[in-house]
Amino acid sequence: MKALILAAGYATRLYPLTKNLPKPLLKVGDNKVIEHIISKIESVKDIDEIFIVTNEKFYPEFNKWLNNYKSSKKIEIISDGTLSNEDRLGSIGDIEFVVKSKALQDDLLVVAGDNLFEFSLNKFVDFFKIKNNYLVALCDLKDKNKIKNTFGCVELKNDSIIGFEEKPNSPRSSIAAIACYVYPRRHLQDLFIKNSCTNFENIEGIINKFIVSSEINGYVFSEDWFDIGSFELLEQARKRYSS
Repeated sequence: MKALILAAGYATRLYPLTKNLPKPLLKVGDNKVIEHIISKIESVKDIDEIFIVTNEKFYPEFNKWLNNYKSSKKIEIISDGTLSNEDRLGSIGDIEFVVKSKALQDDLLVVAGDNLFEFSLNKFVDFFKIKNNYLVALCDLKDKNKIKNTFGCVELKNDSIIGFEEKPNSPRSSIAAIACYVYPRRHLQDLFIKNSCTNFENIEGIINKFIVSSEINGYVFSEDWFDIGSFELLEQARKRYSS
């Protein structure tokens, strides 16, 4: 199994803090955001290599960081070649870029580089091995209003995802999808159907493709999770991890 950390965004909502520093390299508690994520990945023995995809602007920053960082896993930094927020590939585009450029043929764990979470990736991967389907990490926010216009909304029956809508105005459930997935190796080469994804910045087209084939499951966790998309959420995470 391989792991991919998505770190090619420009984090314009956190300017000027992230104008010259990528969001995953911001410090939260004693470590940088990406280091929290890597520590989770390092605990998964099935994973033998971590790819970090970034943009050309921040590629030197990540290499500088990696030169001073020690990990039990092999880590490779990859540039997607983009230089601005206007020409970014988006999360789906970056996954496709890495899968094709590295000719990946392994099961693939994908984690967004701005997601801090406390659930066990070991348990997440173990659940994937039982189901052997596309797997999405889910958090029940207990309130539909917290989903509204903010997170991908999931309808779940037993462990199967039966409905998904990206940032709906009228959520059908209180279950949010977070940017943590496992793609089974059998689907990697035919995963990206562009005409099913009108916007490569969201995952809706791909999830709905798997809903049709009944090959998608959800893993619901109850531990802490921070999607660092604003100054407010960044400060919440820093307060949590400083304690």
